[in-house]
Amino acid sequence: MITQTTRRRLVTGGAVLTATALALSGCGRSEDTPKAAPQATTSIGSDPATGNLTVWAMGTEGENLPKLTKAFEQANPGVKVTVTPIPWDAAHNKFTTAITAQSVPDAAMVGTTWMGEFADLDALDPTPAGIDSASFFPGALDTTKVGDVQYGVPWYVETRVVYYRKDLAAKAGITSPPTDWDGLKAMAKAMQDKAGAKYGINLQPGGQGSWQTVMPFAWSAGASVTTEDDKEFTFDTPQMQEGLKYYQSFFTEKLAGTDLPPNQTEAQFVSGQVPMFISGPWMAGSIAKLGGDKIKQNIGVFELPKNQTSTSFVGGSNFVVFKASKNKDSAWKLVKWLSDAKTQAEWFKLSTDLPAVQSAWQDPSIASDPLLPVFGKQLETAKAPPSIVSWEQVATAFDAEIEKMAKAGQTPEQTAKAIQAKAASIGTGS
Repeated sequence: MITQTTRRRLVTGGAVLTATALALSGCGRSEDTPKAAPQATTSIGSDPATGNLTVWAMGTEGENLPKLTKAFEQANPGVKVTVTPIPWDAAHNKFTTAITAQSVPDAAMVGTTWMGEFADLDALDPTPAGIDSASFFPGALDTTKVGDVQYGVPWYVETRVVYYRKDLAAKAGITSPPTDWDGLKAMAKAMQDKAGAKYGINLQPGGQGSWQTVMPFAWSAGASVTTEDDKEFTFDTPQMQEGLKYYQSFFTEKLAGTDLPPNQTEAQFVSGQVPMFISGPWMAGSIAKLGGDKIKQNIGVFELPKNQTSTSFVGGSNFVVFKASKNKDSAWKLVKWLSDAKTQAEWFKLSTDLPAVQSAWQDPSIASDPLLPVFGKQLETAKAPPSIVSWEQVATAFDAEIEKMAKAGQTPEQTAKAIQAKAASIGTGS
């Protein structure tokens, strides 16, 4: 997503970082040729996987996955898994071309915000019996659902928490991280007044992907993106306005800046210029690399403070099986194996991607980390936008209005109305 999300690779909407694949098994499926329609898998067989499996995966996941699937091949001697790595920026076009030509792989990594688009094209095989869906983080599992149907499984996850400089927090008189909105604002102000920071916190002032930071505050206030049936948008509500008002207040009170150079969050954090920001787990390594041991020992994280709830954004990627696959049973066996807690822990060691299966977080490689358990706790309540066909367009409109609010003084009420109007004109696709 990653979902997609913006992280160490290109991810849209989710999001990731998040992140977009289309999967159109319905191509060529007409009333004149009903036999060409692939049938959905209902259960996973108990015998070993066999045959050839083609898998597509993006970015560093595509490069690392073959190291993992060797163990699957050893456990299933009759199967051969061929992984094709795809650059993130080329993924969408490659998928759409393959779908149109009906030459999709058996299984693939898919961004969390892509699911509605793919499912709308009747390209994804619904998740069959035999997958332990209850093992996943609830918010991550929701990203696989379109309407009442689950497609695929969450493969890896990410969420956002608040990073802070522990040494500068101590200098500012902060003895424990805040847990509510008032506390976060007070901490940001103390970082300026007592610890010498230019800005107390780095918040994205609109622009691409800013919805991923803004929506958690709206969710915290009780807002939602759509009605329960995903047929209408619900951006213009008092709850949404409350979240927007709180977010804007950091800029109007000069606790966050609109003038910070982009892509310099790590440097600003290390220098102490901006000692707090909201981001995902990948940032810890980047900061430690830049700042060395002195900064590494002073990296702290805490869950997003709450209004009604502490709710962050969940991104990452899912793993799906295409309905047009000629070896769906073995493809689902691979997906089931990837969903095993032990496999998930091994994947973390290979890739640093966080497990979507909750029990995998008990592995010492994760549980003993000084920062990661906070992300695990945040994932228990994290949310993603609904899996609707039009989300990418809506997110772009959202980002543009947030920029007007942060930089041009557009009011939260005007912002909510504008987002609602643009989203309604785009439609949910339901």
